[in-house]
Amino acid sequence: MNGVVDQRWEGDYGFVLRTLLLKDFKVRYRNMSLGVGWSLANPLVMMGVLTFVFTKIFPNHGEKNFPVFVLCGLIPFNFFTLAWASATTSLVDNAGLIKRTRFPREIVPITTVLGNVLHYLIQLGMLLSLTLAFGEGLNRHWVWLPVVIALEVLFAVGMGLAFSAINVYVRDARYVVESVNVVLFWLVPVFYSFTIIPPEYKEVYSFNPLAAVVMAFRNILIENKAPAMSILLKLTLVSTLALFAGSVIFERLKKRFYDYL
Repeated sequence: MNGVVDQRWEGDYGFVLRTLLLKDFKVRYRNMSLGVGWSLANPLVMMGVLTFVFTKIFPNHGEKNFPVFVLCGLIPFNFFTLAWASATTSLVDNAGLIKRTRFPREIVPITTVLGNVLHYLIQLGMLLSLTLAFGEGLNRHWVWLPVVIALEVLFAVGMGLAFSAINVYVRDARYVVESVNVVLFWLVPVFYSFTIIPPEYKEVYSFNPLAAVVMAFRNILIENKAPAMSILLKLTLVSTLALFAGSVIFERLKKRFYDYL
């Protein structure tokens, strides 16, 4: 079987991409009774907890339709943190495959991010359904959603490329990513509004890609308006720089992967 796989992988990068995506999907939901339902369970549980805390315990948030408000923050936040963390360990997790076969190593972390995009889209479907049921409903500004999502995916790919390469040499990188993700939960306006942020910090928040994505989601789905052009431009700038930097770092470090994997 190994001979057949090696033959098909010789230059057939599409086959590698499909194989890794299918592997990720199967491994994630192996022996789970709910299957894909777990993609929806996590944000729903967190939404319920945060809604209870900030409507019953600390009822001063001032936001209408708080569950949809929270999901606009949770869903893009969950995608990025999971994609970044799993991409960081993807090369080490697939060390055997990388040593046995010849294909561009970049495919591994990129495929890991794309695998998380599938779950992102499932959760996004839930968010849009709740918006239609309990929010302001469909509006013409929804056309901006694919643009915002694509920019977030580019940012995740860039970070995944950089840290997956670094993690091959320094295995502590995965723990740095996990720690940063915990901090990001508080620095991204997941359960609070951008309006309460002090003026001196708003500019910093606007350059935070995750914060920009959350603000754009709320502009589109809750406020029925297009995202501010300044937010989109900054998000585009940071995502492009992250992708460029990640590609450069990966290219320079991949030459000695075999020695460290």
